[in-house]
Amino acid sequence: MEQLPTPPGERPARTTHASPGTAYTATATVSEQGIVTGWSEEARRLLGYVPSEVVGLPAADLLADRHGEHGGSGGSGGTGTAARPVAPGRERWSGTVPLRHRDGRRLDTGLLAHRRTADGGAAEWFVVSAVPGAPDASWDGPLGEWAFDRAPCVLAVFDEDLRLVRANADMHRLLALTESEMRGLRLSEIAPDPVSEETERGMRRVLETGEPQSVDGFVRPPGAGAASGWATALAPVPGPDGRVRAVYLTAHDRATGDTAPRKPLPPTLAGARIAATPDSARTAQELADAAVPRLADLALVDLLEPSPRGEASSRSPGTGALTVSRSAVRSVLGGSQESRFAVGETTVYPALSPPVECLAAGRGAVYGTADPAVARWVAQDPGAGWIGEHGTHSMMLVPLRDGGVTVGLAVFSRHQQREPFDPEDLRLAEELAARAATSIHRARRTSREHTSTMTLQRSLLPHTMPVQSALEIASRYLPAGGEAGVGGDWFDVIPLSGARVALVVGDVVGHGMRATATMGRLRTAVRTLADVDLPPDELLTHLDDLIIHLSADEAGHESSGGIGTTCLYVVYDPVTRRCTAARAGHPPPAVVSPEGNAYLLDVPAGPPLGLGGLPFETVEVELPEGSLLALYTDGLLQARDHDVDEALDSMLAALVRPASTLDTVCDRVLTALLTHRPDDDVALLVARTRALHTDKVAVWDLPSDPSFVAQARRSATDQLTAWGLDEAAFVTELVVSELVTNAIRYGEAPVQLRLIHEGTTLICEVSDASGTAPHMRRARIFDEGGRGLLLVAQLTQRWGTRHTLFGKTIWAEQSLAGI
Repeated sequence: MEQLPTPPGERPARTTHASPGTAYTATATVSEQGIVTGWSEEARRLLGYVPSEVVGLPAADLLADRHGEHGGSGGSGGTGTAARPVAPGRERWSGTVPLRHRDGRRLDTGLLAHRRTADGGAAEWFVVSAVPGAPDASWDGPLGEWAFDRAPCVLAVFDEDLRLVRANADMHRLLALTESEMRGLRLSEIAPDPVSEETERGMRRVLETGEPQSVDGFVRPPGAGAASGWATALAPVPGPDGRVRAVYLTAHDRATGDTAPRKPLPPTLAGARIAATPDSARTAQELADAAVPRLADLALVDLLEPSPRGEASSRSPGTGALTVSRSAVRSVLGGSQESRFAVGETTVYPALSPPVECLAAGRGAVYGTADPAVARWVAQDPGAGWIGEHGTHSMMLVPLRDGGVTVGLAVFSRHQQREPFDPEDLRLAEELAARAATSIHRARRTSREHTSTMTLQRSLLPHTMPVQSALEIASRYLPAGGEAGVGGDWFDVIPLSGARVALVVGDVVGHGMRATATMGRLRTAVRTLADVDLPPDELLTHLDDLIIHLSADEAGHESSGGIGTTCLYVVYDPVTRRCTAARAGHPPPAVVSPEGNAYLLDVPAGPPLGLGGLPFETVEVELPEGSLLALYTDGLLQARDHDVDEALDSMLAALVRPASTLDTVCDRVLTALLTHRPDDDVALLVARTRALHTDKVAVWDLPSDPSFVAQARRSATDQLTAWGLDEAAFVTELVVSELVTNAIRYGEAPVQLRLIHEGTTLICEVSDASGTAPHMRRARIFDEGGRGLLLVAQLTQRWGTRHTLFGKTIWAEQSLAGI
């Protein structure tokens, strides 16, 4: 966000208007450019604006002073403000801001803003404001005083809505916030990070069960790194009636017992570049580089192998022999000493050796090289011979731990610096190790999530293309690169009745496991709806309704239920050579005629799915045999080095070039448009049309007269003889007889019979003008009818009903394999 209002005083005030009922937190997100990108229901309650009135507009438009209520930086009746740029790199801002309510009122509102990384990787500001409810005097009376008179350490009290009621001085110092800045906010809003979310879950368990809970770690202000070695305890605060009224939060440092915040790292170490990348090996090397020569003369970083079960590795290793991977080394002597250590290879620490004891205890330790424990280690481990070289006299062993998960060990030693390591050196080393451990743990977790997401996605996308004769098909799928993670793009090829084929390409908003899971649900829904033979526009309408229901079921969760998903649905009929298409916010398909003319098919642009209340339109065109169809997601067009129009021109040029196979066409398109790993998923589906000519299709118009059923059977049998399919005549006669009889008896004129010979499949279709579909039923023993469709179902591969603008078509497919 380019500008945020800054109060003239040092600290912000709380929101100065009254709000009846329960307290709540208004939240919004603002881009780095100062544009509102998110607006909660609570923000609407505070200022009266619905999201559509605010999202996409400059956040500065919400300022009261901007609308002429007060000139300059002050005025009667409110605290003046002045706007100035936020300092580069600043991660948090707080202040009192005069905002304009939708009804024109001025509200002096206390805001707390955190800079964070959005799903797409861009920075944004998460802005929160605590709005008080009806006052509860009990917290200013004996209950509140009683709680704080007995505060054993860093202490805060949260009410039943998990909002901060009071915090002691150590809590203020640790988070660098005053009481007025924090009161009324939840912990995840005061200091957004995974530890605060885990702590809130523990608070809920306290309220639900009345039992104390504990959390490994404690929240920290932005940029302060993890609170290594800290523990948080949560306990119930019962009221006079015995009901849990609030939750105590206490925190202390297990290693030192200190409750006050530690002094910050000295500038030489605070500015060290650690955890700048998601690469674990590089982070390990950055830790070693940061420590030498400012803290130690030699630094080794050994990493434990990640557990295949992920969080199951959170318990500290035991005291048995331990295998680690040497990941980084740095020495003041350079290569002369560093070459002794083989980076990338494994080493084994003996059982009960100092490194093993240190990892088992979960805390760092300082040793002199003359200590008996070190001497036993050197005697047991030939790889520890370096300890007696170059005059090494002091060592530190520091576990790399994040949130209770041990990821490795850092070894520091001194041989040039004369002073041995002291407790302050150990504290500094633990601070550096905590920063590295947080990055390594996050990188491993992200890698596991990425692998799981990729596995799920591969299981949901088509592994092989279905057998069909209407289209020759090739496809490509490229997951997104970088930190965004795998997205929710998908494609599908669905055989339909009457030798037709549906092509589908879609794009779910977001990345990661949620987007992939949503993609799987939508792909299943599309297949189910396609199986009913709905026209493209009706199918998208049903899919739109489904996403609205999903998003309603997931209200309050991070997932949006698929709102904003785009989809393109195309149906090709090889008999008529007609292509029918509809799209929901998706790029249109590209077409290349047999003569080499390339263009984008003019499909009406419907809204993205999940918005509701807006129609989808269908376009129908005839495609000559040999035409090329290309369906794709927008990730193909979003290259960094050219705009969308240039990308479309490049794609059409690549599609026009002659190629022996469609796989070659796909590769040429990707090569022409992608010069690097894509920032978003890319799905590409290319199809070449085929045609079923008149010699493979036979059609008869039948009078609505039962006496013509026999004639229909004879005509079908004669056609099978002409196709050389005499062995299929018996089943075909039964199917034709049943379907034509039903159409004449229960349907409406005109009645039509059609046979289609498609490769190894024989399709029989009977159409009439009635919209009533037959259904199979179980006939009783003495019933004279009711067994016809049961016979059809038993004798054919599959059968069904397809509704049209002029009635319905009952179809049945026989396999000709072996005939």
